[in-house]
Amino acid sequence: MTDNGQRRAAVIGLGSMGSGMAASLLRAGFSVVACDVNGQAVARFREAGGEAASTPAEAAKGAAVVVAVVVNAAQTEAVLFGPDGAAAAMPEGAVFVSSATMDPAVARRLAARLEATGRHYLDAPMSGGAVRAAEGELTFLASGSKAAFAGARDALTAMAGTVYELGDEAGQGAAFKMINQLLAGVHIAAACEAMSFAAKQGLDLKRVYEVITKSAGNSWMFENRVPHILDADYAPRSAVDIFVKDLGIVQDMARAEKYPVPVAAAALQMFLMASGSGMGRDDDASVARLYAQVSGARLPEAG
Repeated sequence: MTDNGQRRAAVIGLGSMGSGMAASLLRAGFSVVACDVNGQAVARFREAGGEAASTPAEAAKGAAVVVAVVVNAAQTEAVLFGPDGAAAAMPEGAVFVSSATMDPAVARRLAARLEATGRHYLDAPMSGGAVRAAEGELTFLASGSKAAFAGARDALTAMAGTVYELGDEAGQGAAFKMINQLLAGVHIAAACEAMSFAAKQGLDLKRVYEVITKSAGNSWMFENRVPHILDADYAPRSAVDIFVKDLGIVQDMARAEKYPVPVAAAALQMFLMASGSGMGRDDDASVARLYAQVSGARLPEAG
C-alpha cells in the first residue's frame, strides 16, 4: 500500500501491450510505477497519471505486484536478476507476474530462483492484442502457487477479461500459451497463403474475405489479419519476428519430446523467409507479401 492507501503495482515494459496493461491498472485504482527503455513511452505514461522509474529495481521497490511485459525469456531474466533487477528490490511476499511467451522449462527455472528469495512467481502469458490490453480485457493463461494467485488477483482482474488458472506451478501457463501460438502462427501463415493464392487466381480479394468469413474455412486469424492485406497496411500490430521466436520455441519443445510438428515447422519457414526478406519488424500478415513475391501474385498496394 502507498501512504494514501492505494495498492502499488509496477509494470516493466510499456510497449503496445504493457502500456495498455499499465493504463488498466491505473483505472482500477492502483498506484502504478513503470519503466521502459523508450523514454517517450514513459513520458506518455506519466502524462496519463502514472509514475516513472529508471530501472526495474526502482520500479519494484514497494510494489506488491510487478508485471513484466517484455519480449522473451532472456529479457524476463534480465528484468529479474540483471543489474538493477527487480528481484532483490521487491518486498518479501510480493508477486512477479511474468507475461512473456517462453519455454515452460525456462519459466520453471526462473520461478524456482525467485521463490527461493521469498517472493512469488506467477507464470501468466496473455493473449488478446493491444486493443484488449487497453480495454483491460486480456486473457491470461496463468499457473503458480495459491499465494501467487492470491497476491496478483486484483491486478489480474484489472487487466483481464478472463483468467484461466491452469495449475499450481510455473510452466503450465507457458505450455498452454505455446499451444495457442502454434495454432496462431499456422493460422496466420495459412491465411496469407490462401489470400495470395486467391490473388494469383485473379479473384476479388474483398469478396474472398466476405465469403470465407462466412464459411467453414474461417479462423480468428484470417478474420483479423486479412484486412491488413486488403488495406496494404503492414504497420506492425504483431511483427513477423514474434512468430519466428514463438514457433522456434515450439520447435525446440517438440524436438526435446521427439514429437513431430510438421505443419508448425512449415509455418516457421514462411515467417523466417519473410524476416530474411527484410520484413521482420513488419506486421505478420507480411507473409502474404512473401508469397506474392515468390509467385507473382498481385496484392493490393498502398494508396
